[in-house]
Amino acid sequence: MEQTIYWKMDRLEQDHWWFVGRRNVIESVMRTHIDSLGPESRILDAGCGTGGNLELLSRMGCEVMGLEMEQGAAEIAQSKSGKAVYLGSLPDQVPFADESFDLIVLLDVLEHIEDDLGALETLTAKLKPGGSLLITVPAFQFLWSSHDESHHHKRRYRLNELTGKMKQCNLQPKYASYFNTWLFPAIAAVRILHKKLRISGKTDDLSMPSTFLNKLLAGIMSSERHLLKRAKLPFGVSIVAIGQKV
Repeated sequence: MEQTIYWKMDRLEQDHWWFVGRRNVIESVMRTHIDSLGPESRILDAGCGTGGNLELLSRMGCEVMGLEMEQGAAEIAQSKSGKAVYLGSLPDQVPFADESFDLIVLLDVLEHIEDDLGALETLTAKLKPGGSLLITVPAFQFLWSSHDESHHHKRRYRLNELTGKMKQCNLQPKYASYFNTWLFPAIAAVRILHKKLRISGKTDDLSMPSTFLNKLLAGIMSSERHLLKRAKLPFGVSIVAIGQKV
């Protein structure tokens, strides 16, 4: 991605409703469906950007580090979080030994990588036996928009497509669900309407709404974490999945 997008993410990721909602969903899913972490465990945030999720991962009580391809973003992430952030990129430039991590998170990164299978294979190799890979990706190709293009996405996924690729890489899916479900009808309607009317709109969805609307949207998206503790949602704007190395 262009540097300007990283800088924009750095400004917004603490308070913007989408980042807040995603962090709440991720934390709930981790605490519910990953039960093997302890003080000696090691977690890698692969493609950590400007570090907005490193603090969340630190709350798991483990050793946490990041991997980022953009040097400026890596420097911001390290300064902001106090965690070590290493330069590298998927699928071929990952500066860690095999079987180094108990958990790797790949949060809205896989869709940027041309060789997504190669990236999953590399990260599986870096997991210890029985370790977990937690992934989030955007869902449904018909939701493709100028936002995907400006962020250099290669694809959006369906649930069975993602879990199928995980299985090809010796990752057994333990949990997989759509999320950002309550807002799906509105987001889908806007994107479909823009396509039918050939409205290009903004090239980037990341703008801060009013304080009231931002809190409302964050609350709506975050509320799904309660359902995701005990169920799977049938559709949504995004997917969250956990695979265990076998």
